[in-house]
Amino acid sequence: MSKLPILIIGSNPRNLELLSQFLGKEGYETRSANTLEQFAEMLGSAEGLGLALVDITGFDRRIWQHCERCSELGIPLFVISPPQPQRNQHEGLAHGAHGVLFKPLVVRELIHLVKTMSLEN
Repeated sequence: MSKLPILIIGSNPRNLELLSQFLGKEGYETRSANTLEQFAEMLGSAEGLGLALVDITGFDRRIWQHCERCSELGIPLFVISPPQPQRNQHEGLAHGAHGVLFKPLVVRELIHLVKTMSLEN
């Protein structure tokens, strides 16, 4: 069973690099974008994506339109948020997220979540 690529979105290139490294060590291919334009472009050719991890930090409210698009395309989506649980959790779930992960991320838990989602696809 091959693993579908994971889309990683975030405004901080270093965080994208770290997430990509963690997931790569587990055998996952990743595709990264750090602008809304890149995110939209990747969704335009989203066939075969297994999961999207979207760090909302540093983006304006337009990020939610892209999250909704992920949901419309049937791409499971998890929002990564600063620790402001109520507001961001409500926003994320309202815009199609399967869940919200709060910073700082625990890599072991993230990998477990990704593996679980990969088995469901």
